[in-house]
Amino acid sequence: MSKHLQRDLDNLQRDLLQLAASVEDALHKSIRSLQKRDVDLAEEVIRGDDQIDIDENHVEEECLKILALHQPVAIDLRRIAAALKINAELERMADLAEDIAERAEHLATLPGVAMPAKLQRMTDLTTSMVRQSLDSFVHLDARLARTVCRLDDEVDRCNRDIINELIAAMKSSPDMVEPCMSLFSATRHLERIADHATNIAEDVVYLVEGEIIRHRPAAMEASK
Repeated sequence: MSKHLQRDLDNLQRDLLQLAASVEDALHKSIRSLQKRDVDLAEEVIRGDDQIDIDENHVEEECLKILALHQPVAIDLRRIAAALKINAELERMADLAEDIAERAEHLATLPGVAMPAKLQRMTDLTTSMVRQSLDSFVHLDARLARTVCRLDDEVDRCNRDIINELIAAMKSSPDMVEPCMSLFSATRHLERIADHATNIAEDVVYLVEGEIIRHRPAAMEASK
């Protein structure tokens, strides 16, 4: 590998991780705004999405520039392909964080509703999956990436439990229908963020091993 390619790859990883940090911050703030009915914090998340979009465009442009200038092969080519895909997953996570913040704004105008019992657990799992998926990318750790993929099943179970709890609350009190529907939407967005973290982890396995494990459960368990 030429020193110029190495320099550009290092810069690309730095920019991608800066984007990831912004997305993680938006996710944490959106969940806090939901739990605390904090409109100001929700608006901060919404305003910040434009900068995340700008940063996502920059990373994509850098990936395309490296492909054009250096014509990388093998692991370097997979690294750039993975960066392009991870970049897109991060931008979608940011959009979902913005959606959660918008639900928080709406909830603040409605009667108070108890947060579902499993929401904190689901939040902790999802944020952990986001962090670990990015750690697996930084350290080229396919085993950690596969661990992230397996965690997605627990997030899905939490989501189902929350939905059942919200349905029961709506049945018991018609006044709770609108706030519970907003919470339902927010938890669905959180579940989608976990899906995107899983996609990043699958991209890391491809980067490290050259194997596509998406939609292939047996391959996902290969290094368990």
